[in-house]
Amino acid sequence: MSKKNKNSLQQKPQQEFIFQRKNYILMFIGLGLIALGYILMAGGGSDDPNVFNPEIFNFRRIRLAPTLVLIGLGIEVYAILANPHKSKSK
Repeated sequence: MSKKNKNSLQQKPQQEFIFQRKNYILMFIGLGLIALGYILMAGGGSDDPNVFNPEIFNFRRIRLAPTLVLIGLGIEVYAILANPHKSKSK
């Protein structure tokens, strides 16, 4: 074998990730918002089952937390579909 063929066999092809850094940053932001939404939804229960606690129906658990979860899911979808290779110049 020639020297050229030996070098080409030894070189491994450069692996490229499917997503770029921008995609991963957006994914982590989305995951953070989803986790924050679930954390805000937690709690509000009562230790005694015979006592009703109206805290479970406050703004944070009914409106804010589910909205954060939905926004986080939207960011996740955008992070998956975003194309970082797309050039802005025409």
